[in-house]
Amino acid sequence: MNKFTTPEQFADAGKAGLEALLSQATTAFARAERLAALNLNTSRAMLEDGALNTKAIMAIKDPQELVKLQSSLAKPMVDKAVAYARSVYEIATEGQNEMAQAFEAQIAEMNKTFSAALAQAEKSAPAGSEALFAAAKQSMAAASSAYDSMNKAAKQAAQLTEANVANVTKAATKAVSGK
Repeated sequence: MNKFTTPEQFADAGKAGLEALLSQATTAFARAERLAALNLNTSRAMLEDGALNTKAIMAIKDPQELVKLQSSLAKPMVDKAVAYARSVYEIATEGQNEMAQAFEAQIAEMNKTFSAALAQAEKSAPAGSEALFAAAKQSMAAASSAYDSMNKAAKQAAQLTEANVANVTKAATKAVSGK
């Protein structure tokens, strides 16, 4: 018996796909809302800091005070920029991870469905078609192996990127603080 033998089975498969799509859309909107809130809060803080900094600059009486003020303003600005970049990176990484997990689940379900359909077809196939099914199974195993290799490479690249972001953040903070 084939997996999709009745209209209800087609409808169920369609509903499952729609639910997965809606779930992804909902989480994408949630990330977009978080990013928008982060941007608004960062803009507000920059405006407030800019006003305070301008007032402080206007109150300066001599050049030595200006040099002191500039050095005292640099570190908090860099710290805030680093925190903002880290937050954006976290939101993006979460989205990427959620999409990868959903994609992996869909691939696994497709492989399961294809394997079941292949097994069912093999049972009712005429004699002498074993080589065809063996080739199909071998192709499926090769595709699965290639996907696993690409997936591992992508995860390693993401880990490397995360380490690089951490190192750049650390270096920027260290450069401004002079430590």
